[in-house]
Amino acid sequence: MEETIRTIAVYALPVLFAITLHEAAHAYAAKYFGDNTAYSQGRMSLNPLVHIDIWGTIVIPVLMFLFTPFVFGYAKPVPVEFGRLRNPKRDMAWVALAGPLANFIMAVLWLILGVLLVFFQVGEEFPHKMAQAGIVTNLLIMAFNLLPIPPLDGGRIVTAMLPHRAAYAFARIEPYGFFVVLALVMLKVVGYWLTPVMALGGYLVQLAATPFTFFLL
Repeated sequence: MEETIRTIAVYALPVLFAITLHEAAHAYAAKYFGDNTAYSQGRMSLNPLVHIDIWGTIVIPVLMFLFTPFVFGYAKPVPVEFGRLRNPKRDMAWVALAGPLANFIMAVLWLILGVLLVFFQVGEEFPHKMAQAGIVTNLLIMAFNLLPIPPLDGGRIVTAMLPHRAAYAFARIEPYGFFVVLALVMLKVVGYWLTPVMALGGYLVQLAATPFTFFLL
């Protein structure tokens, strides 16, 4: 139990930042491309309380962490009226991509923090573990959200890339997307997607951080 509490303490802040900035990035991108819906509802905010869904962000992930071999959760979806975007089909992809991109940037920042902790010879174990947790958490959330199933970000991106007729047919999966994703998680099939995408993301994170870390290591 003590080890579980330590693990939750290490991951709490990285998960909170990862979820908050992911959702705020969607809201910012939507406003940038012409839809003020999320902005008018206060979702373009760095306040985590406006993005947290009590069940999806806290209760379900904690219970699954304690009693199952896998963890699944979600934040409160950012409302986007795609019809209000200046170019709905094209801009939908950019709005969807904004969340995973925010997670990628955060993973880079956590990596830089980890390098700085080593450079300044910080001996306390906790911040090192938190920096590592920040990298893993953001890579996981990025990869998971890029899963090409609507309403996940990857599904939105695929919809934007398809021809109109195919995009319409593909988008009809959305009402059942949550159950499809949950089934993939429970059957552990989703790992076949997460593992390579996280590996590629990790490589790109290290590459992006190289200019900052080159002189510190």
